[in-house]
Amino acid sequence: MKLIAALALLLVSTFCAAAPETLMTHSRVRFMAANCAYCHGPDGKSRGSIPSLAGMDKDYFVSRMKAFRDGTRPNTIMSTHASGYTNAEFAALGAWFATHK
Repeated sequence: MKLIAALALLLVSTFCAAAPETLMTHSRVRFMAANCAYCHGPDGKSRGSIPSLAGMDKDYFVSRMKAFRDGTRPNTIMSTHASGYTNAEFAALGAWFATHK
């Protein structure tokens, strides 16, 4: 009986686990966001002519970053930066910036 319960628990936990590529720790997201700070300001709050990322809608952020990466929105600097990120990382960054107003 205990063996059946243990196997059932193992099976359920397998379905509940997040895929490794979508699991982002808070510190990892902060580290990635820090790469944006030089141009977009600390926590994405720009003080100059470069757009702020803080408070930006997550889906808008993700679509812009994918467009930079895929070349459908040409920009020499942003295309270079975006090329190193996955869709899961864009989503994590978008969610992080959306919470910083």
